[in-house]
Amino acid sequence: MISDTTIIYPGVKLGMNVIIEDFCIIGAPPRGTKPGEMETILGDDAVIRSHTVIYAGNRIGNKFQAGNKVNIRELNEIGDNVSIGTLSVVEHHVKIADRVRIHTQVFVPEYCVLEEGCWIGPNAVLTNAKYPNQPDTKDHLEGVTVRRGAVVGANATILPGVSLGEGCMVGAGAVVCADVEVGVIVAGNPAKMIRRR
Repeated sequence: MISDTTIIYPGVKLGMNVIIEDFCIIGAPPRGTKPGEMETILGDDAVIRSHTVIYAGNRIGNKFQAGNKVNIRELNEIGDNVSIGTLSVVEHHVKIADRVRIHTQVFVPEYCVLEEGCWIGPNAVLTNAKYPNQPDTKDHLEGVTVRRGAVVGANATILPGVSLGEGCMVGAGAVVCADVEVGVIVAGNPAKMIRRR
């Protein structure tokens, strides 16, 4: 079921049993490109809630779910069984593996990698600008890597280039300035190890 108010640009390939609610835009051409120039793929059984915008060049797997007013920029790779919560933003050139959960109002900037089964809590912010507001800021962007099964608590902030180890847990409100080891729980500002899971 696709709403009559949805705009679907040329070059979009929709899977079977896709639901797209009111006022969504699918395959919007990014700046400097023409409609249909970049292929956009949305897999089977997707549910896209109202007012979501998905730019062109995304490859999204099966059973994808997007909350209301999600914004997904161009050229991302998104696996199967991924959900992205209401008002979240995923910038371009992001890799999101299978079974990732991104909750409400999360920010995921360019060049981040989210591995299988990781969980990003509401209002979490991943960052990528090591030298903000400088003439060469975009030359030094470095995304966050969240390894398989890692958990990021609500309102946590992860600084550029940080790697969160497999199965680790970041406490709510933490500010993570350095890599987190496999299976470790960290909390605080700056985040410090509490114990192993």
